[in-house]
Amino acid sequence: MAREHVLQNIDLKPSSRWGHSEYSINYHREYLEKKTGLSASDPDFGKAWNRLFEIDFCFATNDGLIDWGKAGRTTDMGHAVYATDGSDERQPAVCPFETLEDVWAFDAVEEYGLPSEADQVAAYEAIVQTRLKNNPEQFTPGGTYKTIVSGAIQSFGWDMLLLGASDPAKMEKVFDSFFRRSLFFYKCWAQTSVEAVLTHDDFVWTAGPFMHPDIYRSVIIPRYAELWKVVHDAGKRVLFCSDGNFTEFAEEIADAGANALIFEPMNDFDFMVDRLGDRCCLIGSAVDCRDLTFRNWDKASADIERTFNRLEDCRGAVVAVGNHMPANIPDDMMDAYFDAVLPRLVR
Repeated sequence: MAREHVLQNIDLKPSSRWGHSEYSINYHREYLEKKTGLSASDPDFGKAWNRLFEIDFCFATNDGLIDWGKAGRTTDMGHAVYATDGSDERQPAVCPFETLEDVWAFDAVEEYGLPSEADQVAAYEAIVQTRLKNNPEQFTPGGTYKTIVSGAIQSFGWDMLLLGASDPAKMEKVFDSFFRRSLFFYKCWAQTSVEAVLTHDDFVWTAGPFMHPDIYRSVIIPRYAELWKVVHDAGKRVLFCSDGNFTEFAEEIADAGANALIFEPMNDFDFMVDRLGDRCCLIGSAVDCRDLTFRNWDKASADIERTFNRLEDCRGAVVAVGNHMPANIPDDMMDAYFDAVLPRLVR
């Protein structure tokens, strides 16, 4: 079963094939309809394209029963066009935090509140069972999307977050409030039957860290370790995901307890293999979606080749275009990519 391949790779155990995932492939609705011969409204549509393209890991998180936007202050920074028709474009709203004192006085637990533990555990277990029913062949984790740094981004927006982080001492207690709120949900996930918990936290930019490195090392990563201790104590695995380039902190993230790293191609693939391939499952590849989008096939093909050559030095991996498959990748590039990747998943 496909999900077993993912578990074997995450656990760094022998497997007959590498795992495989592709984020945002569902944006290619017409392409998937053509390939499966099914309408997107067909109840078996998702299962069909997962099977066709050997997708066996589904990215998933859930931030709980409380809607932040309804419960307290958040900053809507808008959204760039991602869907082909631009239907997901959203203009930014005014930040509700007017002064740095507003930021430094913020407490995420007080602002958004928490549901009852029993209700949240029951809701999470229902999610686990629904996902298993909808995608029985795939491995799907639990986890949070708005964790410590991504939570702060959601609340303050970039401008006020960056200004607030200019005083690390005052900002630490603010980050700690996001940690304390996240800890509640990690304790709830730990009480479910889910087999892994995914920490999504966009804590760096494309170019690397946007705060002083000391903040990551003394404030953020130690709190990840506390979250993950809860997960490991429950006998579950930890997957860590961040956009951008976190090469500088990758080994420290592994030391804190991550069993797998989900990363974009901004992180040097050779570094990830050389330094972490023997102790973490690597979820990603050297392939950049921009090369597929702009038909730079020679580069994409070379990166596919390099990925699988370097995977020979890894104990576990889930292959994916690490920075997603946006809707504007041409169909022929999708075909070329899958034709090159799928036969090589077998080890």
